[in-house]
Order: sequence, then structure tokens, then C-alpha cells
Amino acid sequence: MIPSPDATARAAGLVELFSTPEAFGTIRAVEASEVPEPHRGLLDHPSHMTVAMERFHGGPVALEVVATRPPSETDRGYAREILLLDQRGRRIQYGIVRIDLDMVPPAVAERIRAADTPLGRVLIDAGCLCDVQQVRLLEVLPGPHLAAVVGPDRTFGRVATIVVGGRPAVDLLEVVAGCDVSLAPLS
Repeated sequence: MIPSPDATARAAGLVELFSTPEAFGTIRAVEASEVPEPHRGLLDHPSHMTVAMERFHGGPVALEVVATRPPSETDRGYAREILLLDQRGRRIQYGIVRIDLDMVPPAVAERIRAADTPLGRVLIDAGCLCDVQQVRLLEVLPGPHLAAVVGPDRTFGRVATIVVGGRPAVDLLEVVAGCDVSLAPLS
């Protein structure tokens, strides 16, 4: 995938729902060839991260909601800052999602608001016709906000949009946690 100049702006827009870009860290759009394994395999695909993480970690993943932001008059999206945990309770993914709950059936919206199941699993289990699109890869150097939940080491992530029933419904920022990448930051 080719880095998109708007990828960092998309990521920053989601970050600003819960933090400041300075506190979150440095985000840079990168090409897939710049992303080392296992990050590249976890991020460089048009599928749900829930499925990728379940496959990589060998079983179901759990959801921990860090913070939520209800819809407002200026932004109809329900947003949440989340962590995915592996079967041992280790943090394996950080994320920010903004969801237009009007774009999914009411029962699905209720299940999303219940915040007890990862979003990808909710959408898959509900049989929602959805596609993960506009995937762009990112290098992430955690600032104090992100380092507090995933650690201080350089990692990688992506921004994406989930289209439900042919219409954009979800904006995502997903950052891999818990995979050691002891490489110097890319220049």
C-alpha cells in the first residue's frame, strides 16, 4: 500500500477525540515495505484487526474500553478509545474508533454501546455487509498518552474506514502493542 498524505491527518483527527497529538506521539505515514514483521502482516490487509489479532495470538481477544465520547451536535459519531487483550490479559492493540451508529442496525448499535466485544467481532457476528477500506499504514512513536497504555517503544498502526452496506460508517486508528520492534525510528 502507498502512504497517503492524508493518513496522518486522519489519525490526528481521531487522536484529538481523546488526547492531543503532542501527548499521543509522532505519527508518520509509511509504505508497507517500511513496516517490519510481524507488524506488516497484522496491519497490511483489508480485513478486521480483530480477526488478524485472533489469528496471530491463537484465540479470541477481549475488549477493554479506556474512554468513550458520545455523539454531539457537531459530530454524530460515537467514539471510543480501546485496548484489545490477548487470552492472558496482555495489551496487544490500541485503537480509537468513531462509529456512526445510525449506519448499523439498532441491535448492532446496542451491542457496540455495550462495549464488551471488539467491534470487528460484533460486525462479523451480526452478518453486517462491511468492507475495510482506505487502509493506510503508520509508524508511531508513542508520546506520554500512548506510552502509558502500550509502552514507549516505536510501533506501527493503520488508519482505515469500515464501509457498512455501501456507506462509510466507522473510522479507525489501530496501533499494534506488545510486539518488540527494537529498531531505530525511520527517517
